[in-house]
Amino acid sequence: MIKVLIVEDHKILRDGLKAALSGNKEIKVIGECEDGNQVMDFLEKNPIDVILMDIKMPIMNGIDATQQVIEKYPNMKILVLSMHNEEAYITKIFKAGASGYILKNTSISEMIDGIKKVHSGEIFYSLEVANIMVSKYMNKTIKAKSKNFTVTIDDLTKREREIIKLISNEFTNQEIADKLFISARTVDTHRRNLLQKLGVKNTAGLVKFAMVNEML
Repeated sequence: MIKVLIVEDHKILRDGLKAALSGNKEIKVIGECEDGNQVMDFLEKNPIDVILMDIKMPIMNGIDATQQVIEKYPNMKILVLSMHNEEAYITKIFKAGASGYILKNTSISEMIDGIKKVHSGEIFYSLEVANIMVSKYMNKTIKAKSKNFTVTIDDLTKREREIIKLISNEFTNQEIADKLFISARTVDTHRRNLLQKLGVKNTAGLVKFAMVNEML
């Protein structure tokens, strides 16, 4: 039995989701919350497998709530259910730690499939969201190739993205080290690895990559 928590600020939608899921024998709605703050309180007292999370909510939105939940419960599976199909929302919520993203116009069967997939450890997109993400990847790949870069931003680690952004904002190695709580030698190693990975010769090449990929 997959234990689900519904996080949605509109009661009529929460009731509709509970009704839609009630007919599935593999899924049980354990509770419901109106905002991110309630989620943290609820999880302290109730074991949950999957959170069905809205994005736009008062007090604490779904992106911030997802980040806080994953920081405290790193194995929690969060399936976002949103009306927003903009790339910015999708990217932010996955960076926060979500496992899936479906739109509110999705079918009940697809939502149930999404719950089961993220519970089993898979990443799940509804069809429309998947098309948006493929388009984003293709655009970045084409843009990177057109500027003679050998990789895209998605090929960089989180730490590499942090460092290239700070370098592009004219931070020195020591300033970067202090900000990221690492040694200046480690920063220099990252810098040299980035030059090689991106196929550029100097800091100007790193800045150019950051500008092309809208990191600044």
